[in-house]
This record gives sequence, structure tokens and C-alpha cells, in this order.
Amino acid sequence: MTLELRNTSDPSLMSRIGRQARLAFGLIVLAVPLSGCGTGAIWDKYFAKEETFVDEPADKLYNEGLYLMNKKGDRKSAMKKFEEVDRQHPYSEWARKSLLMSAYAAYENGDYDECISSANRYVALHPGSPDAAYAQYLIAASNFDQIPDVSRDQGRTEKSIAALEEVIRKYPTSEYATSAKRKIEAARDQLAGKEMTVGRWYMDKKDYTAAINRFKVVVTQYQTTRHVEEALARLTEAYMAIGIVGEAQTAAAVLGHNFPDSRWYKDAYSLVKSGGLEPTANKDSWMTRAFKKVGLG
Repeated sequence: MTLELRNTSDPSLMSRIGRQARLAFGLIVLAVPLSGCGTGAIWDKYFAKEETFVDEPADKLYNEGLYLMNKKGDRKSAMKKFEEVDRQHPYSEWARKSLLMSAYAAYENGDYDECISSANRYVALHPGSPDAAYAQYLIAASNFDQIPDVSRDQGRTEKSIAALEEVIRKYPTSEYATSAKRKIEAARDQLAGKEMTVGRWYMDKKDYTAAINRFKVVVTQYQTTRHVEEALARLTEAYMAIGIVGEAQTAAAVLGHNFPDSRWYKDAYSLVKSGGLEPTANKDSWMTRAFKKVGLG
């Protein structure tokens, strides 16, 4: 067999050899500066061990939260500090305190849903704590502060009353029970106001039966609110309009007996007198029974 030597004068072969030589030379040159410029730093980020997170002391986080809330007025950041206590030191006394403070900070910041969530969690985890009454009160107060005006749906008002009644039921001797009772009266007044608004609208439409039904709710369910005087006067007017004068007389009589100095009684009295009648209570009327039931008749 005859061995043939490659013809190195082949232009295409020489071109390929030249390109390969230049590439090899470039890699050698590149390797030199990389080896001297901390190549390890490039690879370290891939092979470095995961950093260990060091917990901060619970009291430090808690006090930082207090500082942010009380001194800086930054309730959002304070909430994060309190939440961090709970995350890093669960089941500790600091975590218990931080959970309550997180609820309070949320309430002060107007983040009512967050407040309710944190306070509910506090009550569930620490029902026997001396601060459980306050947590329950925060739930009720968060609902109370969201009560809408009387022109809107009053579902939030009813929810507020239920939450406030829970404070009184669970913690009747606490300082928050007294405040809860006052808020309940205000919320009930709101519900009565809603009924009055709708009742007046029906009166304007001369739908007296529908109006009577609304005013009846105020008289039977919300006698202790400021709206009951007007409700009785409106009942006098509505009953006179549909010719049920006996109930009109009773409404005026009950109004005069319980609120003799009311301007609404003066209007009701004048209306009854204009028909040649006197305010006279029918003892079998639903209005008379409603007021005797609560000791106002």
C-alpha cells in the first residue's frame, strides 16, 4: 500500500487550520486574565453554601414595632415587626403580645379586615388571656366603624351588633362591656333610622300601608332609640290617612304619655284634634302592648 502525503498547499485546508489555531490561541489568552481575576467568585455563587438565617430577639422586634407605631406613626411597618415576632418566635409570650398589637395597629390604620383576622386568631389561641376581652372588642369595633349611612344596606350594622353582644356575653364584667352597650344603642339607632327613611319614602308615595309596616318595626323593636317619637307621629298621620282613626288615636296617646314634651306629640295631637278626636289609647292595640312590654307605657 502506498501512503500519500496530504497536500498542505490545499487553500481550503490551510484556511480551516488557521481558524482553529486562532480559536485555540484566543482561549489560551482568555484563560490567563480569568485565572487572575477571581474566577472563583464566579463559581462560588453556584456552589456556595446556603446562608443561615439568624432570628432576631423577640423583645427587640416587639419594641421596634412599638417605636414605629407610637413614635413614627408607621403602623404598616409596625404590623410587619409584630408579625415577624410571631413568625420567628411562635408560642412565646412575645408572640402573644405581638398578635394583639398587630390587631390594634391594623385597627388604628383602618385595616379592619386584618384587624378582625388577627383578633379572631388571638381569641382562638388565647381565650383565657386577660387581653381576650380587648381582642373581642376590637372585632366588634372594626365592624362598628364600618357602619354605612342609612341610605345603604345595613348588613354591616347588624354584624356589628352581633359582635358587640358577644363582648357583653363573654366578658360582662370587663370595661369593654360598658362601651359595647353604648355602641349597640348607636347601632340600633342606625337601624331604626333606616326604617324611618324607607317609611318616609312610602309616605311621600302615599303608600300608607307600607309606611305603617316600617314605622311599626321602629315602635316594636327600637323603642329606646331617638326615632320612636317620630315613628308614633307618622303612625298617627298614616292611620288617619287610611281612616283607621282608633289606631291613630292610640298612636297619639302613647306618644303623649311617654313623650309629653315632644314636638312630635304636638303635631300628632293637632292632627287628631283636626278630625274632631282626642288621643285615646286602645289597651288592645299593638302599640300599647309594645310599650308596656318595655315598661314605657
